[in-house]
Amino acid sequence: MATLKLTVLKAKVLKDGRHKIRIAVCHKQETCYIITNVIIDSESQFKNGQVVKRPDASMMNSKLRNLLNEYQEKLDAIKNKEIYSCAQIKNIISKSQSEDASATFQQICIAYENELIEKGSSGYAGLLRINRRYFTEYVHGDILLCDITPEIIEGYSGFLRKNKKLGETTNGMMMRHTKTIINRGIKKRLVKYEVHPYIDFSIPSSPVRDIDISVETFNAIRKSSPQEKRLRIARDLFCLSFYLGGINLIDLMSYDFRKSEKIEYVRTKSRNRTIGTKIISFTIPEPAKDIIQTWMNKATGKLDFGYKFTYKNFQRYISRSLAILVKSIGISEKVMFYSARKSFAQYASEIGIPDGIIDYCLGHSDSSKGVIRYYTKVRQKQADMAISRVIDYVNNPEKYKEYIELRSDIMMMRG
Repeated sequence: MATLKLTVLKAKVLKDGRHKIRIAVCHKQETCYIITNVIIDSESQFKNGQVVKRPDASMMNSKLRNLLNEYQEKLDAIKNKEIYSCAQIKNIISKSQSEDASATFQQICIAYENELIEKGSSGYAGLLRINRRYFTEYVHGDILLCDITPEIIEGYSGFLRKNKKLGETTNGMMMRHTKTIINRGIKKRLVKYEVHPYIDFSIPSSPVRDIDISVETFNAIRKSSPQEKRLRIARDLFCLSFYLGGINLIDLMSYDFRKSEKIEYVRTKSRNRTIGTKIISFTIPEPAKDIIQTWMNKATGKLDFGYKFTYKNFQRYISRSLAILVKSIGISEKVMFYSARKSFAQYASEIGIPDGIIDYCLGHSDSSKGVIRYYTKVRQKQADMAISRVIDYVNNPEKYKEYIELRSDIMMMRG
């Protein structure tokens, strides 16, 4: 339990022999001191926590009591004191807080969640909401942004791992969301840190999901002829995602295909999370047109399968249907809807499509890929050619076999 008391330190005597009265902060068997501007002439003028033997002793004691009460109120307002060190407790109660410094983690997080929902990014807002619940559970309530320290960040990661039983990937995702809120507070000048809470914490990179499938498996899905409607829908959406450069299901289901012969969109996932607008544009390939015409609602231009599911329920429906389809045709590889996107990128890389063009088709950021990217940009024609080659590869894998083997040998020699 943290306690406060007035004291004088013999070792901290001033040059003229006088002493400054200090407030001792005692916590976890440690003691830190807050210096006051109340000065006495000698140690003999301070006894049992009070100034004595001075004509102005009453005034000094009144000032010290008021100061001690002020710090005690701040100390009492700190929730979950056990997560702080003695030095942190001292810093929290001794800092003068401006009006802006009263911003809390929950306030910033809720405001950002609402902003995202208004912009249509309810999925990302939902992830922030989950992290907000976990973080406030860890600190036993809300917490001022200015009170978040490197020790709290380190402790929160351990809490997620031990108490919430989260794996490293999910742990890293939650820690990134927490950092987003802290940085948002800094950006809006609601908090200023001498030491950033993440100075000692390294968020591990998310492992690459090894869910791309072989060309043989993709062709088995593509050429399958299921009788059930749900399995045909799963097959067609899986293939359509692949043919359209690995487009995500949410973007696929919201696109109006009446617009033109080309597709032009901004990924929902990154629409409100990256600087600038990343527009993806390419001509719709012939195999994709056939699927689109089969399922497109002529009035809305959107894919319509005759269901009234919410997007989340439809997503689950497609995942289950795809799993049934894969099992029914005897595929042993792990296949999920995201495999279409991952496999498109893998095949493109195997046949020598430059990374920048693959990034463009996928809608990934290319800001960290080298100086040359500042002078060149990927155009629609390059994306058209890349998608055409990938489709040709799955249609005629033998034609590319020798090239892929040669390229693999060259890469091994370079490595």
